[in-house]
Amino acid sequence: MAFATSALVRSLSTSASRQAAIKHVTVIGGGLMGTGITQVAAQSGHNVTMCDVSDDIVQKGLARIQDSLKRVVKKKYKDDPTAGQKFFDSTMENIRIDTNVERVAASTDLVIEAIIENLDIKQKLFSSLDKVAPQHTIFASNTSSLPIKDIASTCERQDRFGGLHFFNPVPVMKLVEVVRFGATSNETFQSLTDFGQAVGKTTVSCKDTPGFIVNRLLVPYMMEAVRMLERGEASARDIDTAMKLGAGYPMGPFELCDYVGLDTTKFIVQGWHELDPDQPLFKPSELVNKLVAEGKLGMKSGEGFYSYKK
Repeated sequence: MAFATSALVRSLSTSASRQAAIKHVTVIGGGLMGTGITQVAAQSGHNVTMCDVSDDIVQKGLARIQDSLKRVVKKKYKDDPTAGQKFFDSTMENIRIDTNVERVAASTDLVIEAIIENLDIKQKLFSSLDKVAPQHTIFASNTSSLPIKDIASTCERQDRFGGLHFFNPVPVMKLVEVVRFGATSNETFQSLTDFGQAVGKTTVSCKDTPGFIVNRLLVPYMMEAVRMLERGEASARDIDTAMKLGAGYPMGPFELCDYVGLDTTKFIVQGWHELDPDQPLFKPSELVNKLVAEGKLGMKSGEGFYSYKK
């Protein structure tokens, strides 16, 4: 019994130590995903530094976080404004902004990259950080489509590299996909899982496959809807209505394409097609390519499969 109790104490101590290891988080990217990740990490008590290439970008990102937190306060603390103000102030106190990512990475426990989906840019970023970050620092990418092993290929710390795929909008969506490839150590994977849960998310484990879990199922579904439209089998509106009322989906596939961005969808499909050109599910769409070429990218441009100009 004494041995069992001692082993339990050591186990609990090790678990607590592992969870306490990630105290400072560096988020690279001041866009929608980067600001969302920064917010949820700061809300959960982590010290977070959000970095991007210019002061204008990080200042706008900080303002976006403030607006998001005000919405949280209005909804969650409507009957207790004092507690709401305390929540807002304590979260903002945990956030710093910077434009020198190498300086910040020199004293951080976890780096989460949330920048443009360009493999070369990501590789160069992590290669430079690998030279300055402490040995214990874990690297993670929020990529939704690129292989983690390819992003990590320019780094020495292969065992301390994994994926943390958050979903947009990050403060609202409850899921994080924790991704590991062949070199990811068990300790790194567990630390990333612990972090995902510490920021209030449900975590799922997945291997480093195209699209991981959600996008691997979701993108082919959206593309098959586009192919139905291209074949003239049904209108976009009828397909959306059918999937919402017949399958209980909150958005139809064309509404979802417009929300995600047709350029993003095109980029993901093109990348997968290059990796596996014989896979029919990854076949690019001429219609999507045409709309993107015309600048019709979805909600963000005011028009995609639907018009949002009003």
